[in-house]
Amino acid sequence: MSVADIVSRCERMIEDLDFNYARKWKAAKPSRKVVGFLPVYAPLEMIHAAGCLPLGIFGGGDQMEVIHGDAYYQSYICRIPRSTIELGVTNRLDFVEGMIFPFVCDVIRNLSGIWKMMFPNVWTKFFDTPQNFDASLGGTYYTQELVELREGLEHLTGRTISDDDIRNSIRLYNENRRLVREVYAFRANQPWLAPTSEVYLLMRAGLMMDVEEHNQMLRDYITAAAAEDRPKRDNVRVAIFGSFCEQPPLNLIKSIEMAGCYVVDDDYALVNRFLMVDVLTEGDPLKALATTYIENSVETSCKYVPDGKVKGKFHVDAVKACGAEGVIYATPSFCDPALLDRPMVCHALTEAGIPYIAFKYAENSGQMQPIREQAGTFADSIKLWS
Repeated sequence: MSVADIVSRCERMIEDLDFNYARKWKAAKPSRKVVGFLPVYAPLEMIHAAGCLPLGIFGGGDQMEVIHGDAYYQSYICRIPRSTIELGVTNRLDFVEGMIFPFVCDVIRNLSGIWKMMFPNVWTKFFDTPQNFDASLGGTYYTQELVELREGLEHLTGRTISDDDIRNSIRLYNENRRLVREVYAFRANQPWLAPTSEVYLLMRAGLMMDVEEHNQMLRDYITAAAAEDRPKRDNVRVAIFGSFCEQPPLNLIKSIEMAGCYVVDDDYALVNRFLMVDVLTEGDPLKALATTYIENSVETSCKYVPDGKVKGKFHVDAVKACGAEGVIYATPSFCDPALLDRPMVCHALTEAGIPYIAFKYAENSGQMQPIREQAGTFADSIKLWS
């Protein structure tokens, strides 16, 4: 497949708010079930091991008007819970048997309770990941959370999930993570061959399809992108942080690129990059998943960092590793975790001599010109003064 073919297919998938891929996947076999999950992280291996399709629910984006969803939430919060409710009440998710709401913030936690009341026939799980990263405490707690998740999925599907089922799923997702890292490394080395507007679509679509199919798509993209004849421009290399939960509209990413920026690192749609290394496939698979989460997961605003002195070090190290010249801290309006983190992360960037700008957006942002002007001015200032 050509790059254009792959990108076009991915864009159609994330814009399809009727989720026809997942509907067709489910209809292919009578026993199949679909389990939706919200950002930022869910153990997709467990859903896959249960024989279900993990379906990433990232709100309604800029393709849907929120009408009914506003009745369930106050106005001064981010948009993703309201648009997720809109997807539910308009029957766009009527084929989904289960929903997982990971701990991100109070809003997503409360959304799980609202979902239980509104859709009592849907298995709904609030998945509470640990904030203590001591292996004996947080690791033990997280292992028990996985035990409860396994039991819930077994009840939903009526089948036993064996350790070997989980190990086989871990192998597939290890391959997925390896390929995702390869795409990100390819983009960091040659960003003109892999624009972030393409990589973003590739990652988002991957959270809505069968993992083996996505693995092949990632291989095809790397091969096709490497063969593309695209000009190298005098753009500034930037990293984007703060966008880990509610995702930006595609036009926002394109506007930043059009302003003269190569995005060489980001925290968009973190699910398939949350674990930074392979999960062991020997021994207890639940303990292996828990240990990897505790010891080798990304630092993001929905994870507690007890030592304020090292807050932001993860971001500084990431900037240096990808060779970025500056940072754009772009976060959804009313995103408490990201906005609370912003001054601390930006302070760490300043201490490291890394220039940055910051702005807010919503998943349905329409006015891109101010963002393009701000990003363009930032890029020019780096060229002139750094």
